[in-house]
Amino acid sequence: MPEFFLELFSEEIPARMQARAAEDLARLVGEALAPLAPSAVATFCGPRRIALAAQVAAAVAESRSAERGPRRNAPEQALAGFLRKHGATCAQLREEGAFWVLDKVSPGVEAASLIAAALPPLLWRFPWPKSMRWGGTSAFTWVRPLRRILCLLDGAVVPFDLREGADDGHGLASANQTEGHRFLAPGAFPVTSAGAWRAMLRERRVIVDAAERKRLIADGLAGLAATRGLAVVDDPGLLDEVAGLVEWPVPLIGRIDDAYMDLPAEVMQVSMRVNQRYFALRDALGRAAPFFAFVANITAADGGATIIAGNERVLRARFADARHFWDLDRTRTLASRVPALDAVTFHAKLGSQGERVRRLVRLAAVIAPFVKADMAKAKRAALLAKADLTTGMVAEFPELQGVMGSYYALHDGEDACVAEAIRDHYAPKGPADAVPGNPVGTTAALADKLDLLAGFFAIGEKPTGSGDPYALRRAALGIIRIIRERGLRLPLRVLVAEAGAGQPARPDVEDILGFLAERLRVQLRTEGARHDVLAAVLGAGLDDDFTRLLARTDAVAEMLAGEDGANLLAAYRRAANILRIEERKDGPHDGPVQPALLEAAEEIALAAALDRVAPVVRAEIGHEAFTAAMAALASLRAPLDAFFDKVTVNDERPELRRNRLALLARVRAAMNMAADFSKIEG
Repeated sequence: MPEFFLELFSEEIPARMQARAAEDLARLVGEALAPLAPSAVATFCGPRRIALAAQVAAAVAESRSAERGPRRNAPEQALAGFLRKHGATCAQLREEGAFWVLDKVSPGVEAASLIAAALPPLLWRFPWPKSMRWGGTSAFTWVRPLRRILCLLDGAVVPFDLREGADDGHGLASANQTEGHRFLAPGAFPVTSAGAWRAMLRERRVIVDAAERKRLIADGLAGLAATRGLAVVDDPGLLDEVAGLVEWPVPLIGRIDDAYMDLPAEVMQVSMRVNQRYFALRDALGRAAPFFAFVANITAADGGATIIAGNERVLRARFADARHFWDLDRTRTLASRVPALDAVTFHAKLGSQGERVRRLVRLAAVIAPFVKADMAKAKRAALLAKADLTTGMVAEFPELQGVMGSYYALHDGEDACVAEAIRDHYAPKGPADAVPGNPVGTTAALADKLDLLAGFFAIGEKPTGSGDPYALRRAALGIIRIIRERGLRLPLRVLVAEAGAGQPARPDVEDILGFLAERLRVQLRTEGARHDVLAAVLGAGLDDDFTRLLARTDAVAEMLAGEDGANLLAAYRRAANILRIEERKDGPHDGPVQPALLEAAEEIALAAALDRVAPVVRAEIGHEAFTAAMAALASLRAPLDAFFDKVTVNDERPELRRNRLALLARVRAAMNMAADFSKIEG
């Protein structure tokens, strides 16, 4: 199959847009060239180019098809509409039975012709998040000025241009040329294939594969750090970004002035990351090292000495700014900043940060006993949790919310538990983030997240399938992780109601609990656990104690994993199906079972088993002995199997039929005390 190769060469593309652009290019080209059956598709992205290589068919063969039209006696308008749709005339129709039929012939087309026709509209409508116009009067836009289009089919140029009507498309047309590194190997050169393109660009100091650039950066930085007995602080996001900023990565290490090493490590790391795209380093004990790592885009004749000196000079200026904020912020206590939060808007419909802090203090007092936290410390942490929002450091680096509050609290002489809770009350921020480490921090974190959910649910700002602007899903998952990892027994219904009581409007408590339960189900599914079992347990009633809920879920899952449980589930489904069908006729059939009408030995045995098992299940569930409750249910397997084997439920005698259906309804009710087994998948 011929090789199709396309490169779009432009001015520097923002790093955050490159990978998505490559994905969009693959998707759009796949759709546009679908008749050519593209295969072995490979994409490339970097600071100045996105590219795609694929194997395609040499041509699209001629095809024939028959389109059945309206009936021969259909109104004239129907026939006219059919002809208009297919661009045909009456002379092209033939009769087939009672219908008109149009025989269509789609002529074959060479791959080059199809590509030349498909690419201009694709490029005109390429979905960049942001794009720009440049020079002249053309309406064609690109993320940055597009300079070259390289388009080849088996080494030959596929000719097309971006003219669209009177618009000259910036005069851009396809060719076989690209450019090397802007500084190390400037100028255009021709290529004949994707392989030659990669090899020739490497000779001209361009690594076209983003994954290779990342590997070279990571390995290079780690190697340089290791020579000094140091390690690079793991930062996947920064690594991705830097790989999108350089074409020829050259890792280097610079030194941090000792005068700035007393700054908090987080301040130094964030300042380096946000302002300069530098990597932080740690020594063998995990402490901040007086060095930083970065990546240049050129190989310098002096080994990078001048580049390193320049970056050290820039970093001194950055750290001087950080030092200013650090010293200025500590001239006031954190507690003295709390009144200023009344002037900081949290949300137009939910009031100020000051109002929110007062809600958090009240909620912390309710939560503290359930997590065995010191009440006074929990309330103090809630009071001070948002105070660092008024500091200069957090205004400069919003990423340091909580972290700076913790440092300032320790400087002010606040209790260490309070300072730790201020730092941790946002935690966990993501899957890799740890949950708070002490009860006071746990209290503050739960209060913060419950208030967030209650507030935004109260004003109708719930997450949708397309968006979650206030990160409510993350807040819910944070609550769930704290409960699970700390083994907490929380009455969530009570706590959600308390969180809602302080809001400008009252949220629906059950709505929030349902949202939390759904997040728990999603989390279990992500972990590969039986999320359908959780759905079944929730079907028996929404238990707001998630630790108890999960213990019950585990017990049900364990029972179903055994032979008795699997067979019991099959019998339950059979009983439920019979009841569903018969209850449509003359149900419900959930009345009492009449012992006098129990005729067969098997139905007598089943009724006796239910009399014995149902109270045990109810009692064991009440005592939270879920494994024992499931064992009791599993004992129904044998009498239920015998019942279905020997007893005809829909007996000709109406009174026996009704009684046996009532017996099955008792089976369903007994099992539904544990879970709604109709929700079990498989």
